[in-house]
Amino acid sequence: MKRATPRSKEATHDRIVDAAARAIRRSGYNGTGVADIMKAAGLTHGGFYAHFPSREAMLAEAADRAGSESVAMMERIAASSPPQQALPAMMRAYLSKEHLEGIESGCATAALGSEMPRQAPEVRRAATRRIKEMIDLVARQSPDWGQPGAHEHALFTVATMVGALVLARAVDEPRLSDGLREAALKHLAPT
Repeated sequence: MKRATPRSKEATHDRIVDAAARAIRRSGYNGTGVADIMKAAGLTHGGFYAHFPSREAMLAEAADRAGSESVAMMERIAASSPPQQALPAMMRAYLSKEHLEGIESGCATAALGSEMPRQAPEVRRAATRRIKEMIDLVARQSPDWGQPGAHEHALFTVATMVGALVLARAVDEPRLSDGLREAALKHLAPT
C-alpha cells in the first residue's frame, strides 16, 4: 500500500479545507456534508478522518479559511489604494455587485453570520477571530485611526457593510438589492 508523503497529505488537507470554505459559504454549515466536501475535493468520503478528528474541526478550519480570504481581499484593496482612499475603496469593493453575486468566494460573515450562534465553539472562535481582524483592518484605514471613537466607528462600519450585504443578498428584487448597497455606501463613504 502506498503511503502519502507529509507534503502530499498537507496538500490534500488544504484541498479539503478549500472545498469546505467554498461549500459553507454557498450552502451554510448545516447544508454542507462531509461526503459532498470530499467529493468536491476529488476524494472519497473514507479518507476524511485521516485529516480531521470531526466534522466540527473541519468546519472550524473552513470558517477560518473563508474568513482569512475575506480579510486578505480587503488588505489587497487597501494596499493598492492611496492611503486616504483605502477605506472607501474597501467599502466599494465589499458592497459591489461582484461581491454580492460571489457568495461562494465572498465574505463568510455575510454568508454565515445568522448560523453562527448554533455552531460548535471552535467554529465560532475561528469566525470571531476573522471578524475581529476585519474590524481592525477597517479601523487602521480610517482617517480617525488612533483617535477616541475610532474603534467604535470601525465596528459601525463593518456592521453596516455586512448587514447591507446580507439584506441585498436576501431580497428577490434587484432594485431593492441595489438600493440597499447604494444607501450603505452613500452613508459610509460619501463622495
